Amino acid sequence: MPKVAVVFAGEEEFGIDIGKVVEILKAQRVYLLPQLPPFLSGVVNIRGEVIPLMDLRKRFGIESSSAKERIIVIRSDGEKVGLLVDGVKEIVTLQPEEIISPPAMFKGLRMEYMTGLGRRGNSIIIFLNLDTLLTSEEKIQLGAVAKTMGVDHAGDEKISQ
Repeated sequence: MPKVAVVFAGEEEFGIDIGKVVEILKAQRVYLLPQLPPFLSGVVNIRGEVIPLMDLRKRFGIESSSAKERIIVIRSDGEKVGLLVDGVKEIVTLQPEEIISPPAMFKGLRMEYMTGLGRRGNSIIIFLNLDTLLTSEEKIQLGAVAKTMGVDHAGDEKISQ
């Protein structure tokens, strides 16, 4: 039975596999980088580690502004990425009967971003496929921009000799 962190962006609820969550933080200073795609807010410095920050609201075209924003640090393809969301609702364990396959057509959300849907009462939780939130091209672009700042994509500072 999957255990998921249920987060929200606007009115939508998203489920993130708890096994991929590194930590949940209050929003903090975001360092803007040039030439990033619009849904990437920049990078955050978490205890000396530079982590790219993706705004889920912008990624999915959701209008929202919350005073209680949270950053969910996850592992995606072996890299840490921060997800900016409006808040964290709960951490739940879903029963098999609460999980359904995504419909063939899903309004406003490309299928590769989701692995399924969860039903909890009257709510629908969209399970995110964390490994596809950034395309290969976007990961390369992010890595290139980070290197120009003296930081490699894994977050380690470059040492000049």
